[in-house]
Amino acid sequence: MRPAHARRIARLRTLMATAGARGLLVTDLTDVQYLCGFSGSNAALLVLEDEVLLATDGRYRLQAENEAPGTTLIVTRQLVAELLTAAGERGVRQVGFDAAAMSVASWRRITAEFSDVDLEPSDVDITGIRAVKDAEELASVREACAISVRALARLLDDIEVGMGEIEIARRLEWLMGLEGAPDRSFDSIVAGGPHSAIPHHQPTDRPIAAGDLLKIDFGAAFEGYHADCTRTFVVAAEPDDWQRQIHAVVAAAQTAGMQALAPGVSGQEVDAAARAVIEDAGFGQFYGHGLGHGVGLQIHEVPFLGPTSTNTVEARVPLTVEPGIYLPDRGGVRIEDTLVVFDHGVEILTDFPRDLARVG
Repeated sequence: MRPAHARRIARLRTLMATAGARGLLVTDLTDVQYLCGFSGSNAALLVLEDEVLLATDGRYRLQAENEAPGTTLIVTRQLVAELLTAAGERGVRQVGFDAAAMSVASWRRITAEFSDVDLEPSDVDITGIRAVKDAEELASVREACAISVRALARLLDDIEVGMGEIEIARRLEWLMGLEGAPDRSFDSIVAGGPHSAIPHHQPTDRPIAAGDLLKIDFGAAFEGYHADCTRTFVVAAEPDDWQRQIHAVVAAAQTAGMQALAPGVSGQEVDAAARAVIEDAGFGQFYGHGLGHGVGLQIHEVPFLGPTSTNTVEARVPLTVEPGIYLPDRGGVRIEDTLVVFDHGVEILTDFPRDLARVG
C-alpha cells in the first residue's frame, strides 16, 4: 500500500477502535479512492484490523492492481456480498457502514441474506477524515487551481462579442485540457447579461453582447482533486455605475470572509462576516446562498460556510469563499477563490485578478 493510503487507513483504524468496530464496509466511491487509491466506477472496500479488501468487477482488475497495491483484491459482481463473506471467514461478525452511502432497501436485503454477519450503521466519519489534506493532496489541489487560472487567462484573449455561452464554456474546458487537466471539476457556468443573475445558470447559445456582465464559474480536476473559481467581467464596454457598485460590494464581502477564516472559527461566523457587508450595502435580499464549501476529491465537501453551518474550520483544509449579488433580469456578480487555511493565515490558490475587467 502506498504511504499516503497507509496513513489514511491507520487514521481510520484509530477511529474504528474508538467506535468498537472490527470491520468497516466502505461503499462510497470517493471514500474508496481516498483510502486505497482505486478510482474505478464500481467498487467497495472492507477495512479490518489487519487487512484491507477491495472488491471490484473484472473490467477493473488491472486498474485495481495498479492503483491499489497492498489490498486484497476480490474480483466479483457481488461486491458487498463477497466482502461480508470474507469478513465472516475471518471471524468478524460485526461490520459497520456509512448509512449515508447505502439505501435502506439495500441494507435490508443484505442483512436478510447474511444472518451470520451483523451489518450496522457506524459512527466512523470518513468524510471528516478527508477534510484535512496531507501534502500530496494539497499539491494536487494547487495544480488543479494553477491549471484553471492559466486556462482562464488564455480564454480572455479569445472572447468576442457574439460568442455563445456554450461556445465560451467548451473553449474554456478545452483550454484546461491543454493546460494539463484530465477533466473539469464540474459543468462550467458561463452566464452573460441577465443570465449572470442566475447563480447556477446552465450555458445556452445566447450570444454575449456589449455591456453584458459575464460570469464564469469553472475549475479543473487534477489527480482526482478539484478547483473552483469564479470571476465576473464586463463585455466590450466600460462598466455601468450599478455594475461597478455590486462588484465592489462583492469584492469587499469576499475580503471580509477571507479575513474571518482561521482554525477553530465556525462556518456560521465566516459566512456572517461576508454577509454583513452585502446586507449593509442594501443587497442582502439578492444574496441567497452560502459563502463557501470545502474542496477535495469532491467539488463540495465539508466544511460548509453558511448561515446554518454546523462545521468548524480546520487548518490544512481547502475551501472556497464565493459571495455574490444577483439582480433579477439585470445581472449578477460572484467572485470565488479556492484557498487553504493554515494556522498562520490563508493561501489563495486561484490567484487571478479580481477587478471588473473588460473582455471582448
